[in-house]
Amino acid sequence: MKTQADKHRSEREFQIGDMVYLRLVPYRLQSLAAHSYQPKFYGPYEILEKLGPVAYKLQLPTGCKIHPVFHVSCLKKHLGTHVTPSLTLPRITEDGIVQDEPLAILERKLVKRGNAAGVDVLVHWKGQTLEDAT
Repeated sequence: MKTQADKHRSEREFQIGDMVYLRLVPYRLQSLAAHSYQPKFYGPYEILEKLGPVAYKLQLPTGCKIHPVFHVSCLKKHLGTHVTPSLTLPRITEDGIVQDEPLAILERKLVKRGNAAGVDVLVHWKGQTLEDAT
């Protein structure tokens, strides 16, 4: 079983000063029922320190209520030299619940899902650019 699981894993290691994207998986998302509408990665953020073989400390925005140390599985390397504008990290309550606010609904369309009809919605989130709409 381990050999099968290892086929889908890759060794990741970052250097101090590398830019990485952050995935906020351990936090519960409250604003949407469907998690597929949430952005998958935030950033890029700079790596400040390597705290162990799999733990890294990131330079997060000031006033952020998220602990700055993350497991390597929550990070993805930023490729290229151009740094895109950073997605702002969502507000997090004391209970650890992510609160993102929708700013506008940009598009709605009916889609067929099996034998039922569903609605896909494109949402512009507060504090994010139009290109980051999900």
